[in-house]
Amino acid sequence: MDNPPYSFPARSNQPFPHHNYEHLKEEHEIGVVSPGSTVNATVISMRPYEPQPRDHIIWSIFSTLYVNFCCLGFMALVFSIKARDRKVVGDHSGASSYGSTAKCLNIMALVLSLLLLILVVTLVITGVIAVTDAMQPGD
Repeated sequence: MDNPPYSFPARSNQPFPHHNYEHLKEEHEIGVVSPGSTVNATVISMRPYEPQPRDHIIWSIFSTLYVNFCCLGFMALVFSIKARDRKVVGDHSGASSYGSTAKCLNIMALVLSLLLLILVVTLVITGVIAVTDAMQPGD
């Protein structure tokens, strides 16, 4: 089981001198259409334009940061992210569903926050009126 020592080929300018590779040539034909000749046409069928579903991510971030009533803004942000993920995958119906849920949650967060703000302002105003009436000399 004596193996003879391996001898390396001598160096030359060619990358692999012991292999004979055949160089491939690319041939391109350019067709010229002459009058009266028939031309084969290629038809590309295109789908009608379908708008991308909205994910309302900016509105959800705003709702999360500023009008996060009962964590509705945060939930809207979660659904917006899910809608964006579905849109990236190509599931337009799922993205539309998650996007509309995010929109509804954003609307609810905004409406409930505005109602809370109106309630607080009303209570402060009625409290100020009650205190000023109590501080006036008795009737």
